[in-house]
Amino acid sequence: MQPKIEEKILEVIDLKKYFPIRGGIFSKSAGNVHAVNVHAVDGVSFWVKRGEVLGLVGESGCGKTTIGRLILRLMEPTSGQIKFEGKDLSFLNREEMQKLRQKMTVIFQDPYAALDPRMSVERIISEPLKIHKVCRSSSEVRDRVAQVLQRVGLRPEHMSLYPHQFSGGQRQRIAIARTLVLNPSFIIADEPVSALDVSIQAQILNLLRDLQNEFNLTYLFIAHDLRVVEYMSNRVAVMYLGRIMEMACVENIYSRPRHPYTEALLSAVPMPDPKIQKKRITLYDDVPSPINPPSGCVFHPRCFYRQEDCERIIPDFKEIEPDHYISCHHPLN
Repeated sequence: MQPKIEEKILEVIDLKKYFPIRGGIFSKSAGNVHAVNVHAVDGVSFWVKRGEVLGLVGESGCGKTTIGRLILRLMEPTSGQIKFEGKDLSFLNREEMQKLRQKMTVIFQDPYAALDPRMSVERIISEPLKIHKVCRSSSEVRDRVAQVLQRVGLRPEHMSLYPHQFSGGQRQRIAIARTLVLNPSFIIADEPVSALDVSIQAQILNLLRDLQNEFNLTYLFIAHDLRVVEYMSNRVAVMYLGRIMEMACVENIYSRPRHPYTEALLSAVPMPDPKIQKKRITLYDDVPSPINPPSGCVFHPRCFYRQEDCERIIPDFKEIEPDHYISCHHPLN
């Protein structure tokens, strides 16, 4: 059963993003009549309920980050709809979209690249306040910056320092502070700990969970690490080659996956206890090219359970049990 309309803060409907392959000295598209495209996102639908964490997981290159950028309208979709708090983002003008960006923000993957090395911490964090004209005075800006720095585990004295004077974990805390300063309701966390040491990852994840509980934040948590996604998420959507294969609550995904791809992904997760042995599922071949995705189910060339209809017919993304959705002709029992 789908959640009630009023519970959805974000809804993505049949979203597609194709990138034309360009070549030649003038970087023209490779042919106009028979254009060649990279199918980065190919008909994705999902929703996020207010106050929850939806984990978006999949291998590198499956389209996770592209979805995040499309939601924020950092790039325009080829087709499909993105609704935030009931508003179709494609119909918003520049001013309306900028106003909405006070409510929806992003934490980027690399804390070293996300922060301008020429700007002090105070300038980095206060910049959104000045762009959106939230504060009335410079003293109010400084007070707000000091508050969010303390909330992410840093000190007000850090305001005068520059990014190169901090460790990777501290830089990510600064990036989180910049995200929080506008009091958003929805945050896209795009691989927020993958560039950090394992010992620091746990600290940042715990911080994100504490902030989510304290401010009733909603996260779209993008990652490729299944254990991180399990720890952070209420529900999980599993992507493969630009499409969502399975979406359900975290308990169902990890205890009883119904899609062969989800089963294979989970079989590769290391067990903390070396005495516990589990069967490793080795998939056929490599991931197909998004330039020329397979017909029918995009996963069928690597699937142990494939049948004839898998090669010909694209499976619907359908509900097979309450709040459990799958894109497969022959779900696992």
